[in-house]
Amino acid sequence: MIRVLHIIETIMSGGVERTRLSIAKLMDNSQFELKIICTHAVGSLPIEFAALGIEIIEIGDLKSVFDIKQHKKVMRIIDDFKPHIIHGAVFEGVTMAAISGFIKKVPIVILEETSDPQNRRWKGHLLLKLLSLSADKVIGVSPGVMEYLTNKLYLSKKKSFLLNNGVKIPKQTEQIEIEHLKRLHGIDTNHVVIGSVGRMLHDDHKRYSDLIKAFAILINKGLKVKLILVSGGRLIDTYQELVNKLQIQDHVVFTGYQNNPDKYYAVFDIFSLVSAYEAFGLVLAEAMLHKLPIVATKVGGMKYIVKDNETGFLVNKYDIQEIAIKLEELYFNENLRKSFGENGYARAINNYTEDIYVKNLFDLYKNLLIKKGLQHKF
Repeated sequence: MIRVLHIIETIMSGGVERTRLSIAKLMDNSQFELKIICTHAVGSLPIEFAALGIEIIEIGDLKSVFDIKQHKKVMRIIDDFKPHIIHGAVFEGVTMAAISGFIKKVPIVILEETSDPQNRRWKGHLLLKLLSLSADKVIGVSPGVMEYLTNKLYLSKKKSFLLNNGVKIPKQTEQIEIEHLKRLHGIDTNHVVIGSVGRMLHDDHKRYSDLIKAFAILINKGLKVKLILVSGGRLIDTYQELVNKLQIQDHVVFTGYQNNPDKYYAVFDIFSLVSAYEAFGLVLAEAMLHKLPIVATKVGGMKYIVKDNETGFLVNKYDIQEIAIKLEELYFNENLRKSFGENGYARAINNYTEDIYVKNLFDLYKNLLIKKGLQHKF
């Protein structure tokens, strides 16, 4: 039995914890035992982990890189669990996995860069490079992140490892549920629905303000469109104020946080994500699996996931006019929407499902175990 200890930051509803849930769901319980350390666990995901028999250990905030108290907590867990593999992601998880894994001589240490660190200071780059010295592999979750690891940190190809994120294949939403949502939000047969999914925490990240302003251009042109924003977060009030200021409140829907957004994807005709930076963009893969055409910014991992003029349109970040132009082009061309959607589905089903992600991750685990002479453990 191979024991794997994952260390991440907060378990809420983000991409990192969702991929860990995929690992928990799809792992071979006869070969792997999984345990998770995090700073805090809130919301519904901890319940899903518990239902799968996965123990989550909350240790509280990591106050600094050398927070001795927290590292000692992790090392006590390592002493008890005796993992063969320690796998850290996000700043807190990477720090604790690298330092505690090294001190406790865990056979295999894996670090994972899950962000597109455009605003990281030079000290942060240097720290990650130093922490990587103790790692057997440093995972990049997209080709965009791999560019950062190899071109900014100068990690070797032997040290770095591309592992594209993956999402679950959605179940088909019942037509009765789709019709219910359309009635609820005042969507009729002539509407083209533009949708986006993601947390509203930092506008300098997701840039919902740009999408709302681009959408206002379409409304002012008289287009029959609805914008549905499936999201929770502290900036909802700010975005609602912007919508009111632009006088488009009758055309924009804020759903709040949704544990299962699949039913909303089924209502969308177009999906848009116009982030300023993004390591991967799991919602893009989800939208493609729902056969939706995409309008996304050409940043980070997104410029590799979306094929411009094939599965959607890539636009420059902050360019509200260009976002509006591409949304309008899809509005008037139903055949193009369908073509992009079909192409996107084929691309996602072959590259970005949770089954592919988990298989590739466990292949990495097994290859490292063989390299360390631990193949007898599975």
